[in-house]
Amino acid sequence: MSLRLQLLQVARLAPRLLGESTDLVRHFLARQWTPSGGAQNRAGQPDLYYTIFTLAGLQALDGPVPRDAVVGYLETFGGGDGLDFVHLGALARCWAAIGPEAMPAHHARGILERLESYRKPDGGYEGDARLLHGTAYGAFVALGAYQDLGQTPPNALKLLQSLRSLESADGVWSNFPGAKSGATNATAGAVTLIRHLGLPVSPKAGDWLLAQAHPQGGFVAIPGIPLPDLLSTATALHALSALDRRLPSGIHERCLDFVDTLWSADGGFHGQWTDDHLDAEYTFYGLLALGHLSL
Repeated sequence: MSLRLQLLQVARLAPRLLGESTDLVRHFLARQWTPSGGAQNRAGQPDLYYTIFTLAGLQALDGPVPRDAVVGYLETFGGGDGLDFVHLGALARCWAAIGPEAMPAHHARGILERLESYRKPDGGYEGDARLLHGTAYGAFVALGAYQDLGQTPPNALKLLQSLRSLESADGVWSNFPGAKSGATNATAGAVTLIRHLGLPVSPKAGDWLLAQAHPQGGFVAIPGIPLPDLLSTATALHALSALDRRLPSGIHERCLDFVDTLWSADGGFHGQWTDDHLDAEYTFYGLLALGHLSL
């Protein structure tokens, strides 16, 4: 099962906890479409990145998708010329979500060729041209894009090996070599990738992730910061599931409370307590977190 489908499978469980509020979330996501066929970003403009999360959220909740309009929007990007790394990965994922059979073969070849232009000397991937190393996030985007297009990255073992240089002094992962301490999203991404490829991960990673649980609920992005956020919470829960680590009951209950505080009666989710915006990205992460918390 691809990385995309694993996430979707878990997000489909969110209605167990959303109950009657599921319709509000579904309607919020349906309102994200623009006349162009793409979903809107926080500035109200169509954006491939936000289109991923709108598609995934609606598919998780069995909501209607304007397929023809989305296909027309995706076709305007061709093989991804001019797109940055993140939006290139988004283009591949959107095609996979809407139906890869609708995608012209030469577009797929173009996306894959351009993805390789973001490969680093260590075998990893990263969109920042200033960096000479890959990142855990880059590896997640690249592997997901290849899977979405029915392919495997060339020298996949080297991609996996590139994560070794990102191991932090505390035994988990950062997005930069030589870091003293890890980061929740980098660690969650590395754990998810390694387990997805069928390889073992030290139990220390699970212990470290659980230690990032905030006393008031949710998970923090790096050790010691004052506020938890929904992205870190969703990715930590996903990685802990990959490690077959169950949440202690207290953390579970506080995470439920935390996610509930980020939900709006408009149907969407905020990214953290200080976030005034609602968008499709964090709404999908809300579904992912609730899916894991429903198990």
